[in-house]
Amino acid sequence: MKMVTGFLGGLMSVMMAVLPLTILWYVLTGTSVLGMDVVTNLTNLLTTLGNGGFVGLVVLVIVASFFTGKK
Repeated sequence: MKMVTGFLGGLMSVMMAVLPLTILWYVLTGTSVLGMDVVTNLTNLLTTLGNGGFVGLVVLVIVASFFTGKK
């Protein structure tokens, strides 16, 4: 179990490092990276959570808790 959680934690770290680069790439060139339009996907996610009202806020807090460092 430790191996799986370690792998997933490492994979998540790599994805969080790549995310700003893909956003920067999209802003500078206007093209998607590997067929993924990251800016549009993030905008859609935030719009969906915003339209969800209180439930969207709760989901946003839960998702944000995954990305904050646990000390």
